[in-house]
Amino acid sequence: MRYIRKEILIALLIAFISVNATCQEKASNNSDIKTEKKKKKKKKKKVRLPDIDLSHWKVTLPVLNEKGKPYELEPPEIFDFASNEIAKPYMYIDSTKGAIVFHAMPTASKTRNTKYTRSELREQMVSGDNNKNWTFKDGAYMKGKLSMEASTKGSNGKYHRTIIMQIHGRLTNEQRDLIGEDDNNAPPILKIYWDNGKVRVKTKVLKNLSATNEEILHEDAWGDDEGFNFEQEVGFRKFTLEVKISEGKMVIVLNGNEYKVYENIHMRRWGVFENYFKAGNYFQTRDEGAYSKVNYYELEVSH
Repeated sequence: MRYIRKEILIALLIAFISVNATCQEKASNNSDIKTEKKKKKKKKKKVRLPDIDLSHWKVTLPVLNEKGKPYELEPPEIFDFASNEIAKPYMYIDSTKGAIVFHAMPTASKTRNTKYTRSELREQMVSGDNNKNWTFKDGAYMKGKLSMEASTKGSNGKYHRTIIMQIHGRLTNEQRDLIGEDDNNAPPILKIYWDNGKVRVKTKVLKNLSATNEEILHEDAWGDDEGFNFEQEVGFRKFTLEVKISEGKMVIVLNGNEYKVYENIHMRRWGVFENYFKAGNYFQTRDEGAYSKVNYYELEVSH
């Protein structure tokens, strides 16, 4: 009888040890499964890319090329700007925000007729060619979603100004030769500034409304208007700008709800010029150590 009890006790002990080991193994397996599940829950940071087709843009950067002139990239080289070692400090992708960043500061890289530097796109209706442009009669539309990423302040305590969009005038070769100029440059009919957190618009006005079509081809025939500030303060937040052009008319729209309309004799007379859009960062100071960065998330143009 004692022998049987002893056998039973030994059997129960073996069974208990076996069950305990099995439970521990299952617990261990479950622990592994939970760990694996936790690992699977960890998501990688989402890479976002800007919605901008550079097929019809060239860029001017605040750095000099081997000829001592502002460094430029146009199609097809501009498509690889993100891997271009010269361009990288001034035009690059922020993949966390999904933006192209245009970075500018005072340097020796100045274009003709200006003292300021830029990291700015210039429209090319024909990819790689500056000679095909548009008139107000042709019509044009540009829309951009952007934000000011960073800007330094001047001695007055205000942020430095940056031109973020433009419409630049251009003389045809015939007009250039007619008035004896040595380049095709004409004034910008539109400058849109980021000005201390607000959006400011400047345009041109004809000094003499009776001037002939030949006389108005000269840059000194045009002066600056008083400028216009949109009411909404954009600060360093995202905002949307639209520029709508038709014959004798220019409309600027901020965030789809504030409008500035120019429809006057100055717009009608401007129809003599060709034009092209510009977008990016045209920095408006020579202060030492100053800089600004502009984010462009979306940019589209149509005609």
